[in-house]
Amino acid sequence: MERAGWTPLPHSDEDLERARKAPDTPQTRASTYRLAWNDTDFMTRRELRAVRLQLELLKPEMILAERGIRSTVVMFGGARLPEPGGEAWAAKDERQKRNLEENSKYYAEARRFARLCSQHSAASYFREYVVVTGGGPGVMEAGNRGADDVGAPSIGLNIVLPHEQAPNAYVTPELCFNFHYFAIRKMHFVMRAKAVAVFPGGFGTMDEFFETLTLIQTGRMERVPVILFGEQFWRRAIDLDFLAEQGTISPGDQDIIDVVETAEEAWGIISRFYRIEDHV
Repeated sequence: MERAGWTPLPHSDEDLERARKAPDTPQTRASTYRLAWNDTDFMTRRELRAVRLQLELLKPEMILAERGIRSTVVMFGGARLPEPGGEAWAAKDERQKRNLEENSKYYAEARRFARLCSQHSAASYFREYVVVTGGGPGVMEAGNRGADDVGAPSIGLNIVLPHEQAPNAYVTPELCFNFHYFAIRKMHFVMRAKAVAVFPGGFGTMDEFFETLTLIQTGRMERVPVILFGEQFWRRAIDLDFLAEQGTISPGDQDIIDVVETAEEAWGIISRFYRIEDHV
């Protein structure tokens, strides 16, 4: 009887083991002798960019599929927002310190929102509405931490930056990914997204938020709830009514977005959109 996945040809891992057992000679030590996919010098050449892009798409996709994760709730927000009572480490002056400390309430709301999503995710054995963040500090940490509070898994999509970004301690280790390409990371954010929650943040948050809006506006992504936390913050940060008045977006494009202050309001929008019964 054939084994599952059996093939008469050797698997790559079998050939790798054979290569390791090769005699130590000048020929086997040469870089040209290495198996191509096991040669980091070769794999990181500029000419291999297309292959690396494909690998960054495939690796998380395969692992999430094997885990049975079908949908996610995406949480975007500032890396600089501290936990309430925590140090505003990113502040450059007293004014920034006060503002970051005041906005730390959104760290708390992000954590509560992630708890709510994760409690509902339990009804599907953590296959639906799984929290996904950028894996770093601030709001991202709050999201993964909220899931961890209720014993739920959560995803972290980290990115290699000039200043090292270490994964926060609350990401599920087996669901902690690292990316070189921003474009592929963004694809993984939205590929399974059933909702996108956006908390106060900076350029990175704005980038992710507007990319999501553009995908929905142009019909390249199905309509999902896009929820902004913090009416006062976003009223000053962006003015979509002004864009509509100027004719640069269509009237009604602003309706893609809902604005809330609390985790409960946000989950209410999601549950009404998908007609979810309350299991919590």
